[in-house]
Formats: sequence, C-alpha cells, structure tokens
Amino acid sequence: MTVAKASVLVLDCAEPEALAEFHVSLLDAEIQVVSDPDSVELVGPNGVHMAIRGDHGYAPPSWPRPEDAQQVHLRILVAHGDVDEAEREAVSLDAVPIDTKDSSGSRGVRLDADPAGHSLSVAVSPRNEPAGREREAP
Repeated sequence: MTVAKASVLVLDCAEPEALAEFHVSLLDAEIQVVSDPDSVELVGPNGVHMAIRGDHGYAPPSWPRPEDAQQVHLRILVAHGDVDEAEREAVSLDAVPIDTKDSSGSRGVRLDADPAGHSLSVAVSPRNEPAGREREAP
C-alpha cells in the first residue's frame, strides 16, 4: 500500500513571525495555527504550504556566492509578462535583489533574497511561456 504524502518547505530564521508575514503577503497566503511555538505555517492558493521555524543560531546563506552552499531556493511562478510586477512586489515587501549582473531589458527569471536571506526567484511558469520560447536557466 502506498502511503499518502504531502510536503512542506521549512525555512529557518531568527524571527519566524516577521518572515512569515513577508511570505504571507508575497504568496497571498494565510497563517495556520500550529502547536509548535517556534514555528509558523502558511497555506495559500495553488498548493502553497510552507513553514517558518525559529532558530536562535541562524546564519543566512550567502548563495550565489561560492563560500557557502545554497540551503534552499524558493521559486515563485508567475504568468508571462508578470515577472517585473512580481519582483517589484517582492522588493516592496523588503526582498533584496541579488541578481545584479544586468538589470536592463526583459528577463524571465529574477533572483532575490527574502528578509532573512533565503534566496528566491520569480520566474515565468513553464505553463505560461509563449510558444517557441526557450526557458532561461534558473
């Protein structure tokens, strides 16, 4: 018999309530009550389910710099043509752009960090790309 499974992305940080509020706003999610006082869970549309866990010894990742490995990467998928607006929304919520090589022109993937330093990308959903267009590397 196959056991039914679900997955939850868990982000560690020093201030779980503040980071949860960032992701609630960014992902149009709601906070779900949990019994663990060091965790906050979020549930949103389109299968969004994640948790934010407090870690008093937390140190943010330095990705994409080579000194530390990437710990987690959240990819936020949007419709073609919405990448600019989605990144502006993330930055207005205190996300920090980390992809600064060339910010001019149209790009299908934007790299940012949430307020606790976790990397995230805003990218065109493969279901929403124009026909005949190749996907950009993450």
